[in-house]
Amino acid sequence: MKKTAVIYWSGTGNTEAMANAVLEGMTAAGADAKLLTVDQVNTAELNGYAAIAFGCPAMGSEVLEEMEFQPMFDACKNCLGGKAVALFGSYGWGDGEWMRSWEKDCADAGVNLVCDSVICCEAPDDAVLESLRAMGKTLASCGAGDRLCCRCWPPSPPQRWYTDEKHPSGQAA
Repeated sequence: MKKTAVIYWSGTGNTEAMANAVLEGMTAAGADAKLLTVDQVNTAELNGYAAIAFGCPAMGSEVLEEMEFQPMFDACKNCLGGKAVALFGSYGWGDGEWMRSWEKDCADAGVNLVCDSVICCEAPDDAVLESLRAMGKTLASCGAGDRLCCRCWPPSPPQRWYTDEKHPSGQAA
């Protein structure tokens, strides 16, 4: 059974609801999945996971939460090579710049983002929750050395799903 984790920070509960949906997808796909808040993360133990989803809302001027999440992510991002990774989070304003910056930071660090990042404005609706469950299933079926799963190989540039508009591919969110 593949070990997976969902690591998140949430201030209002929106990103926590998103994290729980990712966890549901992982467990539905048969993974041994663990839900961790940032304060529960031991970066040395992350080597034991084949796939990890990270969730953080946009804060301030569209940045990751700076007191807990950003330091934790900075401490582990260079050790994520070879793992299947996905990103998600909520925002209350702006256009998703924080996610684009986070995706670029991951690309610069060699992190293998294996599926589209999922973002939503405020609380996740049913369509977003379903996208997050799909993310969890994708992560559970992907992992280090598994290059035959649906979206792991070759890595593609991540896209974002929006609750209030169409996906850039033209698909409904």
